[in-house]
Amino acid sequence: MTSAVRYLVFDVESAADAPLVARLRYAGQQLDPAEAVRRFRAELMEKRQSDFIPYTFQAPVAIAVGKVAGDMRLQDVVVLDEPRFRPHVMTGHFWRGWEAYRRPTLVSFNGRGFDLPLLELAAFRFGLGLPGWFQATGKTFEQPRSRYNVQAHIDLCELLTNFGATRFTGGLNLAANILGKPGKMDVQGDMVQDMVDAGKLAEVNDYCRCDVLDTYFVFLRTRVMLGQLTLETEQQIIAETKAWLERSAGEVTAYRLYLDRWGDWPNPWTAGE
Repeated sequence: MTSAVRYLVFDVESAADAPLVARLRYAGQQLDPAEAVRRFRAELMEKRQSDFIPYTFQAPVAIAVGKVAGDMRLQDVVVLDEPRFRPHVMTGHFWRGWEAYRRPTLVSFNGRGFDLPLLELAAFRFGLGLPGWFQATGKTFEQPRSRYNVQAHIDLCELLTNFGATRFTGGLNLAANILGKPGKMDVQGDMVQDMVDAGKLAEVNDYCRCDVLDTYFVFLRTRVMLGQLTLETEQQIIAETKAWLERSAGEVTAYRLYLDRWGDWPNPWTAGE
């Protein structure tokens, strides 16, 4: 727990900025913001068979971050601005935390396609300066936002698809389940808007925390693939992490839920075949 933070494994959940939706999508109609969101979702469902509102109309409602040391061991998982979960505060904590920990490598699953654009737009929305992240005067390939700069950001989905050469059907849920981990449990991404509308922000943040755990275990396995960890060390770290979750489960509901669905990876190399 005293080692320097080398990676920040993160996940973000978001919900519609209802007044913005009403103002831009239904200008002059005097729609109640909540009704504007309902109408927009219905229109999207009819047109695209998905009612997920584009991230440009959204703001963060949950940001969970796993702090990981250089030896790949998980130090802690936190949800930002708990228990108030204010979008501007959690956005500020995320970006300032990245600087405070001396710009560790960000780790996500499909973060380049959603989480990071959302967090960048949130910084724009809330008036946050991010000179260390944008580095507009540096060489393009060295800038943290460069798609191929894996020192700044490791998108596990891009790693597993060779930077989009294939499509990773099944997403994080599939990747986690391959490793025996819970993946999506009682909450899924398309439920977040309704949960926020119902005032269930704590439950959304628990869901986000569990996604970080799934992402972390997928991250460990990719380190085995890249030769940065042996399989034996990965399995030892997983056992240590499970023990930490068990110790912490009395204080964090999300960990109890996660452990209830925990599965061990069926190791074919020790199956006696």
